[in-house]
Amino acid sequence: MTTTSPSPVRPEDRSLAEFGYRQELHRSLGRYASFAAGFSFISVLTTVFQFFAFGYAFGGPVFFWAWPVVLLGQLMVAACFAELAARYPISGAIYQWSSRLSNATFGWFAGWIMVIGQIVVVAAAALALQMVLPAIWSGFQIVGTDPAPTSPDGAANAALLGVVLLALTTLVNVLDNRVMSVINRVGVTAEIIGAVLIVVLLLTHSERTPGITFHTEGAAQSGLLGALLVGSFTAAYVMIGFDSAGEMSEETRDPRRTAPRTILTALGAAGLLGGLIVLGGLLAAPSLSDGHLAVDGLSYVLTSSLGDGVGKVLLADVVVAIAVATLAIQTAACRMLFSMARDGELPFASRLARVNPRTGMPAGPALVVGTLAAALLLLNFASPEAFLAIGTTCIVMLYLAYAMVTGPLLITRLRGGLPASGTDEKGAPLFSLGRWGVPVNSLALLYGLLMAVNLAWPRAAVYDPAGGHWYFQWFTVLFLGVTLAAGIAYRAYRSRTGTAVAADGEREVTAVAG
Repeated sequence: MTTTSPSPVRPEDRSLAEFGYRQELHRSLGRYASFAAGFSFISVLTTVFQFFAFGYAFGGPVFFWAWPVVLLGQLMVAACFAELAARYPISGAIYQWSSRLSNATFGWFAGWIMVIGQIVVVAAAALALQMVLPAIWSGFQIVGTDPAPTSPDGAANAALLGVVLLALTTLVNVLDNRVMSVINRVGVTAEIIGAVLIVVLLLTHSERTPGITFHTEGAAQSGLLGALLVGSFTAAYVMIGFDSAGEMSEETRDPRRTAPRTILTALGAAGLLGGLIVLGGLLAAPSLSDGHLAVDGLSYVLTSSLGDGVGKVLLADVVVAIAVATLAIQTAACRMLFSMARDGELPFASRLARVNPRTGMPAGPALVVGTLAAALLLLNFASPEAFLAIGTTCIVMLYLAYAMVTGPLLITRLRGGLPASGTDEKGAPLFSLGRWGVPVNSLALLYGLLMAVNLAWPRAAVYDPAGGHWYFQWFTVLFLGVTLAAGIAYRAYRSRTGTAVAADGEREVTAVAG
Protein backbone atom coordinates (compact mmCIF):
# COMPACT_ATOMS: atom_id res chain seq x y z
CA MET A 1 0.00 0.00 0.00
CA THR A 2 1.32 3.42 -0.97
CA THR A 3 1.37 6.13 1.65
CA THR A 4 0.85 9.70 0.48
CA SER A 5 2.70 12.27 2.49
CA PRO A 6 0.77 15.43 3.36
CA SER A 7 1.36 18.50 1.19
CA PRO A 8 3.75 20.97 2.76
CA VAL A 9 2.09 23.95 4.38
CA ARG A 10 3.11 27.23 2.81
CA PRO A 11 4.42 29.96 5.14
CA GLU A 12 1.69 32.30 3.89
CA ASP A 13 -0.95 29.71 4.82
CA ARG A 14 0.45 29.50 8.34
CA SER A 15 0.41 33.29 8.47
CA LEU A 16 -3.27 33.32 7.54
CA ALA A 17 -3.99 30.81 10.30
CA GLU A 18 -2.42 33.23 12.79
CA PHE A 19 -5.28 35.61 12.00
CA GLY A 20 -7.81 32.88 12.68
CA TYR A 21 -8.73 31.98 9.08
CA ARG A 22 -8.48 28.81 7.00
CA GLN A 23 -6.93 28.85 3.54
CA GLU A 24 -10.00 28.41 1.30
CA LEU A 25 -9.24 30.60 -1.72
CA HIS A 26 -6.72 29.07 -4.12
CA ARG A 27 -3.25 30.64 -3.75
CA SER A 28 -2.18 30.70 -7.38
CA LEU A 29 -1.31 34.33 -8.21
CA GLY A 30 2.30 35.32 -8.80
CA ARG A 31 3.88 38.77 -8.85
CA TYR A 32 2.67 39.76 -12.31
CA ALA A 33 -0.85 38.50 -11.61
CA SER A 34 -0.88 40.56 -8.40
CA PHE A 35 0.32 43.60 -10.34
CA ALA A 36 -2.38 42.92 -12.93
CA ALA A 37 -5.06 42.91 -10.22
CA GLY A 38 -4.11 46.43 -9.13
CA PHE A 39 -3.38 47.81 -12.60
CA SER A 40 -6.56 46.42 -14.16
CA PHE A 41 -8.70 47.97 -11.39
CA ILE A 42 -7.10 51.35 -12.11
CA SER A 43 -7.26 50.58 -15.85
CA VAL A 44 -5.79 53.75 -17.17
CA LEU A 45 -7.30 53.31 -20.65
CA THR A 46 -10.79 52.71 -19.30
CA THR A 47 -10.86 55.64 -16.94
CA VAL A 48 -8.93 58.21 -18.97
CA PHE A 49 -11.12 57.59 -22.02
CA GLN A 50 -14.22 57.72 -19.84
CA PHE A 51 -13.48 60.99 -18.03
CA PHE A 52 -11.11 62.94 -20.32
CA ALA A 53 -13.98 64.82 -21.98
CA PHE A 54 -15.41 65.81 -18.60
CA GLY A 55 -12.04 67.05 -17.31
CA TYR A 56 -11.44 69.11 -20.43
CA ALA A 57 -14.99 70.51 -20.52
CA PHE A 58 -14.76 71.89 -16.99
CA GLY A 59 -11.06 72.56 -16.67
CA GLY A 60 -9.76 73.36 -20.12
CA PRO A 61 -6.18 72.36 -20.99
CA VAL A 62 -4.96 73.34 -17.52
CA PHE A 63 -6.79 70.36 -16.03
CA PHE A 64 -3.66 68.36 -16.91
CA TRP A 65 -1.86 69.84 -13.88
CA ALA A 66 -4.35 68.25 -11.49
CA TRP A 67 -2.89 64.92 -12.60
CA PRO A 68 0.53 65.09 -10.85
CA VAL A 69 -1.10 66.50 -7.70
CA VAL A 70 -3.56 63.59 -7.46
CA LEU A 71 -0.82 61.08 -8.30
CA LEU A 72 1.39 62.39 -5.49
CA GLY A 73 -1.51 62.30 -3.02
CA GLN A 74 -2.49 58.76 -3.97
CA LEU A 75 1.12 57.56 -3.85
CA MET A 76 1.21 58.62 -0.20
CA VAL A 77 -1.98 56.67 0.47
CA ALA A 78 -0.54 53.68 -1.43
CA ALA A 79 2.64 53.79 0.66
CA CYS A 80 0.54 53.52 3.82
CA PHE A 81 -1.40 50.63 2.32
CA ALA A 82 1.83 48.88 1.31
CA GLU A 83 2.91 48.83 4.96
CA LEU A 84 -0.41 47.31 5.99
CA ALA A 85 -0.44 44.77 3.15
CA ALA A 86 2.91 43.48 4.41
CA ARG A 87 1.59 43.05 7.95
CA TYR A 88 -2.00 41.95 7.26
CA PRO A 89 -2.17 39.97 3.98
CA ILE A 90 -5.89 39.22 4.23
CA SER A 91 -8.81 39.48 1.78
CA GLY A 92 -11.08 42.42 2.47
CA ALA A 93 -8.06 44.65 2.94
CA ILE A 94 -9.76 47.95 3.83
CA TYR A 95 -12.18 46.25 6.24
CA GLN A 96 -9.47 44.10 7.83
CA TRP A 97 -6.93 46.92 8.16
CA SER A 98 -9.41 49.42 9.60
CA SER A 99 -10.74 46.84 12.09
CA ARG A 100 -7.27 46.07 13.38
CA LEU A 101 -6.22 49.70 13.53
CA SER A 102 -9.36 50.91 15.35
CA ASN A 103 -12.18 48.60 16.45
CA ALA A 104 -14.62 46.14 14.92
CA THR A 105 -17.48 48.65 14.56
CA PHE A 106 -15.40 51.35 12.85
CA GLY A 107 -13.79 48.72 10.62
CA TRP A 108 -17.20 47.36 9.69
CA PHE A 109 -18.33 50.77 8.45
CA ALA A 110 -15.09 51.16 6.50
CA GLY A 111 -15.75 47.83 4.82
CA TRP A 112 -19.43 48.63 4.29
CA ILE A 113 -18.66 51.98 2.61
CA MET A 114 -15.89 50.37 0.58
CA VAL A 115 -17.92 47.47 -0.75
CA ILE A 116 -20.86 49.71 -1.70
CA GLY A 117 -18.39 52.04 -3.40
CA GLN A 118 -16.82 49.14 -5.26
CA ILE A 119 -20.23 48.03 -6.53
CA VAL A 120 -20.82 51.55 -7.84
CA VAL A 121 -17.35 51.52 -9.46
CA VAL A 122 -18.25 48.27 -11.24
CA ALA A 123 -21.31 49.99 -12.71
CA ALA A 124 -19.31 53.09 -13.66
CA ALA A 125 -16.60 51.03 -15.38
CA ALA A 126 -19.18 49.09 -17.40
CA LEU A 127 -20.65 52.38 -18.63
CA ALA A 128 -17.30 53.24 -20.22
CA LEU A 129 -18.06 51.00 -23.21
CA GLN A 130 -20.31 53.74 -24.53
CA MET A 131 -17.29 56.04 -24.94
CA VAL A 132 -15.60 53.55 -27.28
CA LEU A 133 -17.80 50.95 -28.99
CA PRO A 134 -20.01 53.32 -31.05
CA ALA A 135 -16.82 55.10 -32.20
CA ILE A 136 -15.56 51.77 -33.58
CA TRP A 137 -18.81 50.78 -35.30
CA SER A 138 -22.13 52.63 -35.38
CA GLY A 139 -23.94 49.30 -34.99
CA PHE A 140 -23.00 49.28 -31.33
CA GLN A 141 -25.38 52.22 -30.90
CA ILE A 142 -28.37 49.95 -30.38
CA VAL A 143 -30.61 52.55 -28.73
CA GLY A 144 -31.31 55.69 -30.75
CA THR A 145 -28.74 57.52 -32.84
CA ASP A 146 -26.80 59.91 -30.57
CA PRO A 147 -23.78 58.12 -29.03
CA ALA A 148 -22.83 60.96 -26.63
CA PRO A 149 -23.12 59.56 -23.07
CA THR A 150 -24.69 62.84 -21.95
CA SER A 151 -27.60 62.39 -24.38
CA PRO A 152 -30.71 60.29 -23.60
CA ASP A 153 -29.85 57.86 -26.42
CA GLY A 154 -26.22 57.51 -25.35
CA ALA A 155 -27.10 57.08 -21.67
CA ALA A 156 -29.63 54.33 -22.38
CA ASN A 157 -27.27 52.57 -24.78
CA ALA A 158 -24.47 52.77 -22.20
CA ALA A 159 -26.69 50.97 -19.69
CA LEU A 160 -27.54 48.25 -22.20
CA LEU A 161 -23.90 47.61 -23.15
CA GLY A 162 -22.93 47.68 -19.49
CA VAL A 163 -25.46 45.02 -18.50
CA VAL A 164 -24.12 42.69 -21.20
CA LEU A 165 -20.57 43.21 -19.96
CA LEU A 166 -21.59 42.58 -16.35
CA ALA A 167 -23.18 39.28 -17.31
CA LEU A 168 -19.86 38.16 -18.81
CA THR A 169 -17.68 39.33 -15.90
CA THR A 170 -20.02 37.69 -13.39
CA LEU A 171 -19.68 34.41 -15.26
CA VAL A 172 -15.87 34.63 -15.15
CA ASN A 173 -15.97 35.45 -11.43
CA VAL A 174 -17.87 32.22 -10.85
CA LEU A 175 -15.71 29.95 -13.03
CA ASP A 176 -12.18 29.65 -11.62
CA ASN A 177 -9.55 32.03 -10.25
CA ARG A 178 -7.00 30.63 -12.72
CA VAL A 179 -9.26 31.64 -15.62
CA MET A 180 -9.72 35.06 -14.05
CA SER A 181 -5.95 35.42 -13.57
CA VAL A 182 -5.20 34.52 -17.20
CA ILE A 183 -7.77 37.03 -18.48
CA ASN A 184 -6.36 39.69 -16.17
CA ARG A 185 -2.76 39.11 -17.21
CA VAL A 186 -3.51 38.99 -20.94
CA GLY A 187 -5.76 42.02 -20.68
CA VAL A 188 -3.27 44.08 -18.68
CA THR A 189 -0.45 43.19 -21.08
CA ALA A 190 -2.60 44.30 -24.02
CA GLU A 191 -3.57 47.46 -22.15
CA ILE A 192 0.03 48.42 -21.35
CA ILE A 193 1.13 47.82 -24.96
CA GLY A 194 -1.85 49.81 -26.24
CA ALA A 195 -1.26 52.65 -23.78
CA VAL A 196 2.41 52.94 -24.79
CA LEU A 197 1.44 52.96 -28.48
CA ILE A 198 -1.21 55.62 -27.88
CA VAL A 199 1.31 57.81 -26.03
CA VAL A 200 3.92 57.47 -28.78
CA LEU A 201 1.46 58.09 -31.61
CA LEU A 202 -0.20 61.05 -29.94
CA LEU A 203 3.08 62.73 -29.07
CA THR A 204 4.40 62.21 -32.62
CA HIS A 205 1.22 63.78 -34.04
CA SER A 206 1.35 66.89 -31.84
CA GLU A 207 -0.37 70.01 -33.18
CA ARG A 208 0.89 72.34 -30.44
CA THR A 209 3.44 72.68 -27.63
CA PRO A 210 3.04 71.63 -23.96
CA GLY A 211 2.65 75.30 -23.09
CA ILE A 212 -1.03 74.93 -23.93
CA THR A 213 -1.50 73.15 -20.58
CA PHE A 214 -1.23 76.51 -18.82
CA HIS A 215 -4.36 77.82 -20.56
CA THR A 216 -7.92 77.72 -19.21
CA GLU A 217 -9.70 78.74 -22.42
CA GLY A 218 -12.96 76.90 -22.88
CA ALA A 219 -13.19 75.80 -19.24
CA ALA A 220 -16.73 75.72 -17.85
CA GLN A 221 -15.39 76.66 -14.41
CA SER A 222 -14.22 80.23 -13.95
CA GLY A 223 -10.73 80.91 -12.61
CA LEU A 224 -7.68 78.70 -12.35
CA LEU A 225 -8.61 77.17 -8.98
CA GLY A 226 -12.13 76.24 -10.07
CA ALA A 227 -10.82 74.69 -13.28
CA LEU A 228 -8.28 72.60 -11.39
CA LEU A 229 -10.70 71.48 -8.67
CA VAL A 230 -13.31 70.16 -11.10
CA GLY A 231 -10.69 69.08 -13.62
CA SER A 232 -9.14 66.91 -10.90
CA PHE A 233 -12.17 64.61 -11.09
CA THR A 234 -10.57 62.83 -14.04
CA ALA A 235 -7.34 62.03 -12.21
CA ALA A 236 -9.20 61.17 -9.01
CA TYR A 237 -11.39 58.69 -10.86
CA VAL A 238 -8.43 57.07 -12.62
CA MET A 239 -6.12 56.56 -9.66
CA ILE A 240 -8.23 54.43 -7.34
CA GLY A 241 -8.27 50.68 -6.75
CA PHE A 242 -4.54 50.09 -6.28
CA ASP A 243 -5.47 48.44 -2.98
CA SER A 244 -6.97 45.51 -4.91
CA ALA A 245 -3.52 43.89 -4.92
CA GLY A 246 -4.02 43.69 -1.16
CA GLU A 247 -7.57 42.39 -1.64
CA MET A 248 -6.11 39.39 -3.48
CA SER A 249 -3.54 38.60 -0.77
CA GLU A 250 -5.09 35.26 0.15
CA GLU A 251 -4.72 34.17 -3.47
CA THR A 252 -1.18 35.52 -3.91
CA ARG A 253 2.05 33.61 -3.33
CA ASP A 254 4.41 35.35 -0.87
CA PRO A 255 1.83 38.11 -0.25
CA ARG A 256 3.82 39.96 2.44
CA ARG A 257 6.56 40.46 -0.13
CA THR A 258 4.49 40.74 -3.30
CA ALA A 259 1.45 42.85 -2.41
CA PRO A 260 3.31 45.96 -1.10
CA ARG A 261 5.39 46.11 -4.27
CA THR A 262 2.50 45.61 -6.64
CA ILE A 263 0.33 48.20 -4.87
CA LEU A 264 3.00 50.84 -5.52
CA THR A 265 4.08 49.69 -8.99
CA ALA A 266 0.49 49.40 -10.26
CA LEU A 267 -0.31 52.96 -9.19
CA GLY A 268 3.02 54.34 -10.39
CA ALA A 269 2.75 52.72 -13.84
CA ALA A 270 -0.88 53.76 -14.29
CA GLY A 271 -0.17 57.29 -13.09
CA LEU A 272 2.73 57.75 -15.51
CA LEU A 273 0.94 56.28 -18.52
CA GLY A 274 -2.30 58.13 -17.79
CA GLY A 275 -0.57 61.49 -17.45
CA LEU A 276 1.22 61.00 -20.76
CA ILE A 277 -2.03 60.01 -22.50
CA VAL A 278 -3.80 63.12 -21.21
CA LEU A 279 -0.90 65.30 -22.32
CA GLY A 280 -0.73 63.57 -25.71
CA GLY A 281 -4.46 64.02 -26.25
CA LEU A 282 -4.21 67.76 -25.59
CA LEU A 283 -1.24 68.14 -27.92
CA ALA A 284 -2.61 66.01 -30.78
CA ALA A 285 -6.26 67.14 -30.81
CA PRO A 286 -7.12 68.70 -34.19
CA SER A 287 -8.84 71.56 -32.38
CA LEU A 288 -9.26 72.68 -28.79
CA SER A 289 -12.22 74.94 -29.53
CA ASP A 290 -14.56 73.11 -31.92
CA GLY A 291 -16.41 71.40 -29.05
CA HIS A 292 -15.50 67.81 -29.97
CA LEU A 293 -12.85 67.39 -27.27
CA ALA A 294 -15.31 68.29 -24.50
CA VAL A 295 -17.92 65.81 -25.78
CA ASP A 296 -16.18 62.93 -27.56
CA GLY A 297 -12.87 63.08 -25.69
CA LEU A 298 -9.93 60.90 -26.64
CA SER A 299 -11.93 58.71 -29.04
CA TYR A 300 -12.28 61.79 -31.24
CA VAL A 301 -8.55 62.52 -31.01
CA LEU A 302 -7.52 58.98 -31.97
CA THR A 303 -9.82 58.58 -34.97
CA SER A 304 -9.32 62.12 -36.32
CA SER A 305 -5.57 62.45 -35.73
CA LEU A 306 -4.41 58.90 -36.43
CA GLY A 307 -6.98 57.92 -39.03
CA ASP A 308 -9.92 55.54 -38.77
CA GLY A 309 -7.82 52.40 -39.25
CA VAL A 310 -5.17 52.90 -36.57
CA GLY A 311 -7.57 54.79 -34.32
CA LYS A 312 -10.15 52.00 -34.29
CA VAL A 313 -7.52 49.32 -33.65
CA LEU A 314 -6.38 51.24 -30.58
CA LEU A 315 -9.99 51.77 -29.51
CA ALA A 316 -10.49 47.99 -29.71
CA ASP A 317 -7.63 47.67 -27.24
CA VAL A 318 -9.47 50.12 -24.99
CA VAL A 319 -12.53 47.84 -25.14
CA VAL A 320 -10.37 44.98 -23.85
CA ALA A 321 -9.11 47.24 -21.05
CA ILE A 322 -12.68 48.18 -20.07
CA ALA A 323 -13.77 44.55 -19.94
CA VAL A 324 -10.76 43.50 -17.85
CA ALA A 325 -11.18 46.52 -15.55
CA THR A 326 -14.83 45.67 -14.90
CA LEU A 327 -13.81 42.09 -14.14
CA ALA A 328 -11.03 43.16 -11.75
CA ILE A 329 -13.21 45.65 -9.88
CA GLN A 330 -15.98 43.09 -9.49
CA THR A 331 -13.43 40.58 -8.19
CA ALA A 332 -12.17 43.05 -5.58
CA ALA A 333 -15.73 43.74 -4.42
CA CYS A 334 -16.35 39.98 -4.19
CA ARG A 335 -13.33 39.53 -1.93
CA MET A 336 -14.53 42.33 0.33
CA LEU A 337 -17.98 40.74 0.64
CA PHE A 338 -16.39 37.35 1.25
CA SER A 339 -14.10 38.68 3.98
CA MET A 340 -16.90 40.46 5.85
CA ALA A 341 -19.26 37.51 5.48
CA ARG A 342 -16.61 35.13 6.78
CA ASP A 343 -16.64 37.15 10.01
CA GLY A 344 -20.43 36.89 10.14
CA GLU A 345 -20.75 40.63 9.50
CA LEU A 346 -23.29 40.65 6.65
CA PRO A 347 -26.78 39.35 5.96
CA PHE A 348 -26.77 35.81 4.51
CA ALA A 349 -23.17 35.53 5.72
CA SER A 350 -22.99 31.73 5.49
CA ARG A 351 -23.87 31.81 1.80
CA LEU A 352 -21.64 34.75 0.92
CA ALA A 353 -18.67 33.16 2.72
CA ARG A 354 -19.02 29.84 0.90
CA VAL A 355 -16.07 29.00 -1.39
CA ASN A 356 -16.32 26.36 -4.09
CA PRO A 357 -13.48 23.96 -3.21
CA ARG A 358 -12.96 23.04 -6.88
CA THR A 359 -12.77 26.56 -8.35
CA GLY A 360 -11.59 28.48 -5.29
CA MET A 361 -14.18 31.17 -6.04
CA PRO A 362 -16.94 32.58 -3.78
CA ALA A 363 -19.85 32.49 -6.25
CA GLY A 364 -22.40 34.20 -4.00
CA PRO A 365 -20.58 37.55 -3.82
CA ALA A 366 -20.06 37.53 -7.61
CA LEU A 367 -23.78 37.20 -8.22
CA VAL A 368 -24.63 39.88 -5.65
CA VAL A 369 -22.13 42.40 -7.03
CA GLY A 370 -23.12 41.77 -10.64
CA THR A 371 -26.83 42.10 -9.92
CA LEU A 372 -26.54 45.28 -7.84
CA ALA A 373 -24.20 46.94 -10.34
CA ALA A 374 -26.61 46.11 -13.18
CA ALA A 375 -29.47 47.62 -11.15
CA LEU A 376 -27.48 50.85 -10.78
CA LEU A 377 -27.09 51.03 -14.54
CA LEU A 378 -30.86 51.38 -14.84
CA LEU A 379 -30.45 54.94 -13.52
CA ASN A 380 -28.96 55.78 -16.90
CA PHE A 381 -32.33 55.10 -18.51
CA ALA A 382 -33.84 57.73 -16.23
CA SER A 383 -31.45 60.55 -17.08
CA PRO A 384 -28.06 61.15 -18.76
CA GLU A 385 -26.89 62.98 -15.62
CA ALA A 386 -26.73 59.60 -13.90
CA PHE A 387 -23.47 58.87 -15.77
CA LEU A 388 -21.57 61.55 -13.87
CA ALA A 389 -23.46 61.00 -10.62
CA ILE A 390 -22.53 57.30 -10.56
CA GLY A 391 -18.90 58.00 -11.49
CA THR A 392 -18.34 60.68 -8.88
CA THR A 393 -20.19 58.83 -6.12
CA CYS A 394 -17.98 55.78 -6.39
CA ILE A 395 -14.83 57.91 -6.10
CA VAL A 396 -16.06 59.64 -2.96
CA MET A 397 -17.03 56.33 -1.35
CA LEU A 398 -13.57 54.87 -1.95
CA TYR A 399 -11.80 58.02 -0.78
CA LEU A 400 -13.76 57.97 2.47
CA ALA A 401 -13.03 54.28 2.99
CA TYR A 402 -9.33 54.98 2.38
CA ALA A 403 -9.43 57.77 4.98
CA MET A 404 -10.97 55.30 7.44
CA VAL A 405 -7.70 53.39 7.17
CA THR A 406 -5.16 56.22 6.98
CA GLY A 407 -6.83 58.04 9.90
CA PRO A 408 -6.62 55.18 12.45
CA LEU A 409 -3.18 54.31 11.06
CA LEU A 410 -1.93 57.82 11.86
CA ILE A 411 -3.32 57.60 15.40
CA THR A 412 -1.63 54.21 15.82
CA ARG A 413 1.68 55.65 14.62
CA LEU A 414 1.50 58.57 17.01
CA ARG A 415 0.91 56.11 19.83
CA GLY A 416 3.93 54.11 18.70
CA GLY A 417 1.84 51.03 17.97
CA LEU A 418 2.74 50.13 14.36
CA PRO A 419 5.31 47.34 14.35
CA ALA A 420 8.24 48.42 12.20
CA SER A 421 10.02 45.06 12.31
CA GLY A 422 9.24 41.61 11.00
CA THR A 423 10.06 39.62 7.89
CA ASP A 424 8.19 38.41 4.84
CA GLU A 425 7.93 34.86 3.51
CA LYS A 426 11.50 35.01 2.19
CA GLY A 427 12.94 36.35 5.44
CA ALA A 428 13.44 39.90 4.12
CA PRO A 429 12.39 42.92 6.23
CA LEU A 430 8.78 44.04 5.76
CA PHE A 431 8.10 47.19 3.75
CA SER A 432 8.19 50.19 6.09
CA LEU A 433 8.12 53.98 5.76
CA GLY A 434 10.31 54.28 8.84
CA ARG A 435 10.79 57.84 10.03
CA TRP A 436 8.77 59.11 7.06
CA GLY A 437 5.69 57.31 8.36
CA VAL A 438 4.08 60.18 10.29
CA PRO A 439 4.55 62.96 7.68
CA VAL A 440 3.53 60.75 4.75
CA ASN A 441 0.55 59.35 6.65
CA SER A 442 -0.56 62.84 7.75
CA LEU A 443 -0.44 64.21 4.21
CA ALA A 444 -2.21 61.12 2.86
CA LEU A 445 -5.10 61.61 5.30
CA LEU A 446 -5.35 65.37 4.68
CA TYR A 447 -5.26 64.91 0.91
CA GLY A 448 -7.93 62.18 1.01
CA LEU A 449 -10.36 64.21 3.12
CA LEU A 450 -9.95 67.38 1.05
CA MET A 451 -10.41 65.50 -2.21
CA ALA A 452 -13.53 63.75 -0.90
CA VAL A 453 -15.07 67.12 -0.03
CA ASN A 454 -14.09 68.52 -3.43
CA LEU A 455 -15.67 65.58 -5.25
CA ALA A 456 -18.88 65.55 -3.21
CA TRP A 457 -19.47 69.32 -3.26
CA PRO A 458 -22.94 69.78 -4.87
CA ARG A 459 -22.00 72.07 -7.76
CA ALA A 460 -25.14 72.66 -9.83
CA ALA A 461 -23.08 73.45 -12.95
CA VAL A 462 -21.39 70.06 -12.70
CA TYR A 463 -24.09 67.69 -11.50
CA ASP A 464 -27.27 69.32 -12.80
CA PRO A 465 -26.30 71.49 -15.78
CA ALA A 466 -29.77 71.25 -17.35
CA GLY A 467 -31.49 72.17 -14.07
CA GLY A 468 -34.55 70.64 -12.50
CA HIS A 469 -32.83 67.56 -11.08
CA TRP A 470 -31.84 68.55 -7.54
CA TYR A 471 -31.42 64.89 -6.62
CA PHE A 472 -28.55 64.56 -9.11
CA GLN A 473 -26.90 67.71 -7.75
CA TRP A 474 -26.98 66.16 -4.26
CA PHE A 475 -26.71 62.54 -5.46
CA THR A 476 -23.32 61.80 -3.89
CA VAL A 477 -24.27 63.25 -0.50
CA LEU A 478 -27.65 61.52 -0.56
CA PHE A 479 -26.16 58.17 -1.61
CA LEU A 480 -23.57 58.34 1.16
CA GLY A 481 -26.29 59.23 3.67
CA VAL A 482 -28.44 56.29 2.57
CA THR A 483 -25.42 53.97 2.75
CA LEU A 484 -24.62 55.04 6.32
CA ALA A 485 -28.29 54.89 7.37
CA ALA A 486 -28.62 51.37 5.96
CA GLY A 487 -25.46 50.32 7.78
CA ILE A 488 -26.64 51.79 11.08
CA ALA A 489 -30.05 50.15 10.68
CA TYR A 490 -28.51 46.75 9.98
CA ARG A 491 -26.14 47.00 12.95
CA ALA A 492 -29.03 47.98 15.22
CA TYR A 493 -31.19 45.11 13.93
CA ARG A 494 -28.36 42.65 14.35
CA SER A 495 -27.63 43.72 17.92
CA ARG A 496 -31.30 43.37 18.85
CA THR A 497 -31.88 40.00 17.24
CA GLY A 498 -28.45 38.46 17.75
CA THR A 499 -28.31 37.30 14.12
CA ALA A 500 -24.57 37.85 13.82
CA VAL A 501 -22.14 35.00 14.23
CA ALA A 502 -20.43 36.96 16.98
CA ALA A 503 -20.98 40.36 18.55
CA ASP A 504 -18.30 43.02 18.35
CA GLY A 505 -17.22 42.45 21.89
CA GLU A 506 -16.84 38.72 21.30
CA ARG A 507 -15.13 38.76 17.90
CA GLU A 508 -11.41 38.81 18.41
CA VAL A 509 -9.72 41.54 16.41
CA THR A 510 -5.99 41.69 16.72
CA ALA A 511 -4.84 45.23 17.44
CA VAL A 512 -1.92 46.62 15.47
CA ALA A 513 -0.24 47.55 18.69
CA GLY A 514 -0.10 43.85 19.48
